[in-house]
Amino acid sequence: MTLTTALLSCALAAFMTFAGAPKLASGPRTRLMAEHLRVPPELLRLIGLAEIAAAIGLIAGLALSGLGIAAAGGLAVLMAGGVLAHLRVKDPFTAAAPALAAAVVAAALVILHLAGT
Repeated sequence: MTLTTALLSCALAAFMTFAGAPKLASGPRTRLMAEHLRVPPELLRLIGLAEIAAAIGLIAGLALSGLGIAAAGGLAVLMAGGVLAHLRVKDPFTAAAPALAAAVVAAALVILHLAGT
């Protein structure tokens, strides 16, 4: 594993922790987000849990490459769903950009792990 893989994994894990924790806590802002995206608040809480789990998997993937691949792959799919959710409600690109960036970085991590770099 290269420094690039480690740094991207840590940065994405931090991003997902900060994105997932408020959803998992299910505060008032999260309820407003659920209403705006037209999804049940319970689904956003589950997404927050998945984001936190992915963050843990990305960090554990520094030692266990297979776990890093699984976490990054699952996160790429989850974030692609986030992009689609924003597009569905006709949000501006800037609203979907963080999810898109996270999906791209997660996909890059899968490739870096598989390449063994």
